[in-house]
Amino acid sequence: MPTTTMGAVAAHFGRDVDRTLAKLPGIIDQARERGVDLLVLPDATIGGYLHDMYHPGGDSLPPAVDLDGPEVAAVQGMAGDMVVCFGIAERVRVDDGTEVRYNTAVCVHGDGLLGVHRKVHLPLGESQAYRPGTRFDAFDTPVGRLGMLIDFDKTFPESARSLALDDAQVIACLSAWPASVTDRSDRLRNDRQAHLFDLYDCARAAENQLYLVSANQTGVLGGLRFLGQAKVVDPAGEIVAKTWAKGGLAVATADIEADIARARRTMDHLRDRVESAYALTRRTTPAPDPTVP
Repeated sequence: MPTTTMGAVAAHFGRDVDRTLAKLPGIIDQARERGVDLLVLPDATIGGYLHDMYHPGGDSLPPAVDLDGPEVAAVQGMAGDMVVCFGIAERVRVDDGTEVRYNTAVCVHGDGLLGVHRKVHLPLGESQAYRPGTRFDAFDTPVGRLGMLIDFDKTFPESARSLALDDAQVIACLSAWPASVTDRSDRLRNDRQAHLFDLYDCARAAENQLYLVSANQTGVLGGLRFLGQAKVVDPAGEIVAKTWAKGGLAVATADIEADIARARRTMDHLRDRVESAYALTRRTTPAPDPTVP
């Protein structure tokens, strides 16, 4: 049976774009040596993340790049026969000629651009730096049908479920997920955000019965300390490879189609949904009395 090798990167990427583009070939070559077919890099690979989640802005914002610009083309050239997902601050010119930014995940292959996801859920002050995306769409790649999320997106079950309903077999989750800024812990492994980061990865994989490949930034940028904890999670919600807090590459090989089919053989969470029972918006009136016919 055909297998796919998935790799999730934990690494530090800062503001120096030229340094990043010089660093990436080594990471991608290391993944290629380990037989990786799908490589997921962190959010904000090109240009780094925000320095401050509450009051971003000014000269501290990441450099913005174009989807058809030289930076994306450079990573595409490095990818070759590998599928590579990475994060950018995307520059978009709107109708009136002004420029806006999106926090964007890009998926490339040597043959071209495969998919784009603009982060939908913007926490704290991130909306001061970026416009929100509006959709979650899966797309076809040489390693199967893929969907992408960007860090805070995975907090919401509907995000991953939308991709699963669009037949995604693997979700690539690109993060710049920091340790708690309000309740700091001396050890990252005890940090509240470290717990949530892993919890969401495992829950999103298990509830949709698919693979999730989760990458994250490491190190310090501005006032933020990033968690690492890159991992591959299987359709049962089990972590099958992980980097912990330090930089590294988590690698796992699987027959993705067979594993998903096995997970859904008896209890298929997508098939067994009862859409008529679910609330899609917050109720503003009391629920009906279930004892009244």
